[in-house]
Amino acid sequence: MNKPQALTPGAAKRSKIAVIINGGAGAGHDEHAAQALQRQFAAVGCHASITLAKSGEDMMASARQALADGVDAIVAGGGDGTINAVGSVVAGSGMPFGVLPLGTLNHFAKDIGVPLALEAAVRNVAEGMLIAVDVGEVNGRIFLNNSGLGLYPDIVHDREKQQSRLGRGKWLAAAWATVAALRRYPFLKLTLCIKGHNHLRATPFVFIGNNQYSMSGLTIGERASLQDGLLSVYVAQRPGRLGLLRFGWRALFGKLAAEADFDAMLCDQFDITTHHKRLRVATDGEVTMMRTPLRYKIRPAALRVIVPVAK
Repeated sequence: MNKPQALTPGAAKRSKIAVIINGGAGAGHDEHAAQALQRQFAAVGCHASITLAKSGEDMMASARQALADGVDAIVAGGGDGTINAVGSVVAGSGMPFGVLPLGTLNHFAKDIGVPLALEAAVRNVAEGMLIAVDVGEVNGRIFLNNSGLGLYPDIVHDREKQQSRLGRGKWLAAAWATVAALRRYPFLKLTLCIKGHNHLRATPFVFIGNNQYSMSGLTIGERASLQDGLLSVYVAQRPGRLGLLRFGWRALFGKLAAEADFDAMLCDQFDITTHHKRLRVATDGEVTMMRTPLRYKIRPAALRVIVPVAK
């Protein structure tokens, strides 16, 4: 990430911290781990009240309670879905928001420069500076990283069904879900209204990023800035079946394909219309059904995030 514009030149005093952990993530997210984490915060001068939330709703409810309690910072610990759930409540409140990257991909933590090692991430909450970053929004739902339509949310939905009904592991279920999508060869017919102009497309996949994603070299899927006040819109071309398979796997791993495979646009807001009354929409890996039209917009500087002090 480029050098961010700081709100504070150094650390503010953060002695009372609310930490919300994804307690449903399995090993390493239990009471024993919570007690160890509490000791780590105490070692850097923070009193941490730790909540092991069991669902996205629990995470959001805990974040709302922490706001009402008037803590010095709210911290989310987990993967990008957890960070999104807590961050969506904190956005717009002015409350400092900390991140403990305890997930697999940790896109948001990487893009804002938060250390991936837990001890360093804890110290960052205590000693880091504040920056204001943008968040994306679709029909009132916040996303910190990206949103997706078409192939990706369909694969995630199918994967979750196979995990719950058939007991398959995450990646085996993802493989079967991708094969199923390949058989269907699905395309969305939609209209994007951007800056007063309508763009008609038939596409398997639309990717909407909070700020601009890199699409070249070794930095595919990363962002240089979350402070530019823009959404990036990538609409996949019409690939063959093998290309469709590639889109699916790259999307699951949080990567985009080559620039030639997409139409790319930048804007601060746009609408998507389609003949479907409802569509599956992914926001930071979580899939929900939404009524159309889908109204996307950027919310500039809506989230105050704790990041390492610039050197």
